[in-house]
Amino acid sequence: MEAGSNLNSACPLSPETGTFPDMPRFSNPWIHDEHRIRDVLRWKLGIAPQDPSSGAPDEPAKSRPFTPAAAPTSGWQATWLGHASFLLQGCGRNLLIDPIFSNHCAPLPFPSLKRLVPPACRVEQLPAIDAVLLSHSHYDHLDLPSLRKLGKQVPLIVPTGHAGWLGTRGFAQVREMSWFDRAEIFSGIRVTATPAQHFTARTPFDRNRGHWCGWLVEGGGVKLWHAGDSGYCPAFREIGERLGPIDFGMIPIGAYSPRWFMKPMHLTPEEAVRVFLETGCRQAAAIHWGTFRLTDEPMGEPPQRLAAELARCGIAPARFVAGDIGESWRLPPATAQQRGDSALT
Repeated sequence: MEAGSNLNSACPLSPETGTFPDMPRFSNPWIHDEHRIRDVLRWKLGIAPQDPSSGAPDEPAKSRPFTPAAAPTSGWQATWLGHASFLLQGCGRNLLIDPIFSNHCAPLPFPSLKRLVPPACRVEQLPAIDAVLLSHSHYDHLDLPSLRKLGKQVPLIVPTGHAGWLGTRGFAQVREMSWFDRAEIFSGIRVTATPAQHFTARTPFDRNRGHWCGWLVEGGGVKLWHAGDSGYCPAFREIGERLGPIDFGMIPIGAYSPRWFMKPMHLTPEEAVRVFLETGCRQAAAIHWGTFRLTDEPMGEPPQRLAAELARCGIAPARFVAGDIGESWRLPPATAQQRGDSALT
C-alpha cells in the first residue's frame, strides 16, 4: 500500500497548543445536541440528571485465550481484542481496527480510565500487520503507544484531518479518506470510509480538527463493517442502502449513560439493534463495552439490554453477539445469490 499524498500537504502541528490551526473544523450534517466542558463538569459533579439504576451486574466482559495464527486462505476471521479493537484476517492479510493495548485510555494513567480486562493478546504475539484502520482520534481508539509498538512504517488508514498529526509523530505511511471514499488497499481488498455521528479531540484546543468514520472492508467475497464510534443518525440507513447487505458488523453497544449527555455520541443497545437492521448485517459482534469504564451504566448492562432488544425484535441471539474478549468469528465467502449483489473476488 502506498502512503497517502495528503501527508505532505497537511497543516503542520502547532507546538504551543498541539492543534492544527489552519485545518477546518468538521461537524455532523444532522441536528443534534452538542455538549462542552461545562456539561462534562455538570455530569462529573453530579448536578445533572442521572439515569435510573438497572440493577445489572457491574462486571467487565469475559475473556478467553487467543493465540493469533496466519490469515485463513478462504473467507475471513474476525477477533475481538477488547473495547473497539478488532483483528481482521483474510485474503492473506492481517488488518487491525482501532488497536488499543495500553493499560489506560487517557493521556495520563487516570485510575478511572484503567483497563479492566487484559487485551486478548500482546502486540508481540500478533502476526505481521499489513495495515491499521483508525476511526477517530479519541484515546480509546487512537492509542499512540500501541501504534508505536506496531512500528512507524505500518500503513495507517485514517479519516480526513489526521495525517499531519500522525506524520509529526513519525508515521511514514498515512492515507486519509473521506466519507464514502473507496480504495483498493491490497490486491482484492477494498475499504470504504462510512459516516458516523461523533466528534474528535485529544486536547481542549483541537476539537473536531480531524474527522471520524467507520470502515467497510471487502475481500474474498466477504463484507465486514466496523461502525466506529457513533450516536444514532440517518447515516446508517444510507450505509445499508449503498453498501449492504453486510456479512459481519462490529457495532458499539456501550458508553451511553447518562443519556442526556451521551445520546449524540454513543448508541444504546436498542439503537445498536436498529443499526444492525438498517445496515443489513447478517451477523454482528458488540464492541465498545466491557473493557474500560467510560460512563455511568453498570459494565454488565449493555449485553443484557442487547439480549432483551433482540428478543423483542424476534432476532436470533446468535446473529448479534456480545462475546468474550479473544473470541473469533469465521466468515466464509457469501455467494452473490445470498448477498444479492456482486461479491468482490
